[in-house]
Amino acid sequence: MRVEAYNQVQQIYQTKKVNKSQQTGNVSHADKLQISNFGKEFQSAKAAVANVPDIREDVTAPIKAQIQNGTYGVDNMAFAEKLMSKFDEMI
Repeated sequence: MRVEAYNQVQQIYQTKKVNKSQQTGNVSHADKLQISNFGKEFQSAKAAVANVPDIREDVTAPIKAQIQNGTYGVDNMAFAEKLMSKFDEMI
């Protein structure tokens, strides 16, 4: 192993190193953030959705009561027609 060759390679790489940039004085820059109108609307819509409950009790309560009473029924023909129409949309 030749140590001189290593020193020569090291010298080559040191010459290509970038020197640290010099400070430019008392120049100050302030970062600014601007939210677009679309962003503001999106934030307000997101907040409105977050405040809405996951389950709408006014819709689910009557169905839940019918199921507990045993009076809830499903029309098989209507269900089959909806199922087939969704299938046709997928194809």
